[in-house]
Amino acid sequence: MIDLRAARSDPDRFRPGISRKGGGDAFEELLEADARWRELVPRVDELRGRQKLKGKPAPEQVEELKQVKAELRALEEALASAEARRDELVRKVPNPAHESVPDGDAEEDAQEVRRVGDPPGIAEPKEHLELGRFDMERGARLSGSRFGYIVGDTARLALGVYRWALDRLVAEGFMPVIPPVLVREEAMYGTGFFPAERFEIYEVADEGLYLTGTSEVALAGLHMGELLEQDELPLRYTAFSANFRREAGAAGRDTRGMFRVHQFNKVEMFTYVRPEESWDEHERLLAIEEALVQELGIPYRVLNIAAGDLSAAAAKRYDIEAWFPSQERYREITSASNTTDYQARRLGIRFRGGGGTEHVHTLNGTAVTDRWVLAVLENFQGEVPDVLREFGAPERVEP
Repeated sequence: MIDLRAARSDPDRFRPGISRKGGGDAFEELLEADARWRELVPRVDELRGRQKLKGKPAPEQVEELKQVKAELRALEEALASAEARRDELVRKVPNPAHESVPDGDAEEDAQEVRRVGDPPGIAEPKEHLELGRFDMERGARLSGSRFGYIVGDTARLALGVYRWALDRLVAEGFMPVIPPVLVREEAMYGTGFFPAERFEIYEVADEGLYLTGTSEVALAGLHMGELLEQDELPLRYTAFSANFRREAGAAGRDTRGMFRVHQFNKVEMFTYVRPEESWDEHERLLAIEEALVQELGIPYRVLNIAAGDLSAAAAKRYDIEAWFPSQERYREITSASNTTDYQARRLGIRFRGGGGTEHVHTLNGTAVTDRWVLAVLENFQGEVPDVLREFGAPERVEP
């Protein structure tokens, strides 16, 4: 959540970034609700103070106490209502977009930062379904649409990609983690996926648990409610996990093959840093992602995502899009987001520094996903980069 105290004292500093993400009305309502709550607090405190008398009250004081009690009851109900309204609204206000984020609310509004590598000149490129072994029919029969099996050499390639990425991240100082994929609601709320993206999440009925769409949730929850020491920071983790998304907002999009499915694997990066280090850390995560794509030799471009297309938690996000020859276009394979102190406030994660305690900043970035397998297959038409072979991938994928 945003820093309500800071927003209260200097709302004009928050307004532009929040408005560009479509949260302007909620922010103004929040300020009004907060003002109403602050107006009631001293009145309630004053009435509570009037109830405290020394000794036995006189008859006239008894009558006055009855009036005070009735008035206090009404004001306490109003205060509770105002507090509930304030708390409801603060959940709806997004993290302000950073000033370097472009305006707009669609994919097309993203700002291209750079392109690296030339798309391969393939006369008649085959798509991933022709190059790898993806059994979509049997997957649908087992689990429904947008599920598939990854089989044989293709599975070996996928496992090699995950192991290669983990190896590279450990060398960069990330601690490997295999996290839970079922989490409680407080973790989904704390990371900003609730309430904004609740419709995307699978719920386990009657258990109060949710299947995560990214291990960002589990890695952010790893230290929820904790007070860290300044000397511990930065903390850098990388996790491998299966992920689940309903993709309810993507009806009719990328329905063919494994490009947009309900279950996929991913290696994720997550970091906890001091506030003054978070923007440098954001660039570091992007640099790591680019180094991975470059090592495999896949052509790509980097995008600075538009304000209205950011998640509620992200102040800024970079996407890397790889070239897909069969589609003749760039498609997203990684993202890297700085959520500043938004998630830490919701999850209660602070650190103790020289000037007292304050909230950490959290960042997340994709290392690899199953979509990387598709990009490798299509750009090299079944051949496998040499670097992946030492991690169990075949020399060539046979469908």
